[in-house]
Amino acid sequence: MENSRRQSLLPSFLYSPSSFSYTPKTLAVPESTTVLPATQPSANKSFLIPAPSEPGKIEMYSPQFYAACTFGGILSCGLTHMAVTPLDLVKCNMQIDPAKYKSISSGFGVLLKEQGARGFFRGWVPTLLGYSAQGACKFGFYEFFKKYYSDLAGAENAAKYKTLIYLAGSASAEVIADIALCPFEAVKVRVQTQPGFARGLSDGLPKFVRSEGTLGLYKGLVPLWGRQIPYTMMKFASFETIVELIYKHAVPKPKNECSKPMQLGISFAGGYVAGVFCAIVSHPADNLVSFLNNAKGATVGDAVKKMGVLGLFTRGLPLRIVMIGTLTGAQWGIYDAFKVFVGLPTTGGVAPAAPADSEVAKV
Repeated sequence: MENSRRQSLLPSFLYSPSSFSYTPKTLAVPESTTVLPATQPSANKSFLIPAPSEPGKIEMYSPQFYAACTFGGILSCGLTHMAVTPLDLVKCNMQIDPAKYKSISSGFGVLLKEQGARGFFRGWVPTLLGYSAQGACKFGFYEFFKKYYSDLAGAENAAKYKTLIYLAGSASAEVIADIALCPFEAVKVRVQTQPGFARGLSDGLPKFVRSEGTLGLYKGLVPLWGRQIPYTMMKFASFETIVELIYKHAVPKPKNECSKPMQLGISFAGGYVAGVFCAIVSHPADNLVSFLNNAKGATVGDAVKKMGVLGLFTRGLPLRIVMIGTLTGAQWGIYDAFKVFVGLPTTGGVAPAAPADSEVAKV
């Protein structure tokens, strides 16, 4: 019967099938039936928390839960990255050719003059598909690894070292997510920074493979990890921390008493602030990714030599802060909005709970 119950909203380290017996609604027992006394809770045993029955709700940490998080990640990353394609296009060209694309405003002017309004969305297909794949893995595996590492750590350590769990879970998820993103990112950068190379993904992908081979699609994987892993670690850990601080110090009532629109507003605000930090820590690697995917046979040494160490940290940074801040805020807003839509709680705002014997004993 335990397998049929929905799990508790608390992490699974707070319940165990080997704990005390639970017999709901015992009204009468035939005389021929032997009844065993319920096991009394003891200090050396874990406690079982009966999960609530909520018809129509998605079971936390079930395959359906992870599927919902994965789909939410597709929506949040794919749609937002596609929407900021014009900003990304100018940013990539400022990184590759700063003499021509001297500023944000002049960059848009150059693109408009040379390619027309349609040129602002060049490369939107590999952007949409690549970041949808990345978002699916990023958010879906983050929820999985966060739960997995919390279970490994145990209740007390999960609460004590929650930030380390956020960092480890997000880093693990991003390693997988970038493998999915890398081929699309390589084609996207080439299409956006080399006019005439290809119209988009359909002709750009085979042309890229003919030129540099299939493995060439993953030439930028290590720099991509260098950009995205610190970015995602900052994105998730700072978001969780910022949202928790907002509920603790800026909101006069507990999270579960806040309206859903208010919770989603906090998700967007926390995501925007986290995005600013993300842009700063990941910008040098972003410059490397753009440089390596633009030039055939280019190396990291070539990039450092041409751009300089200072250039790696500063070239295109103001635009990227605006872009990533907005992007990250919108991603968390969309992701949590989808979770609310399917009946799941929004992300963050509550520290991991440690087991309380006195409360469990009352169950």
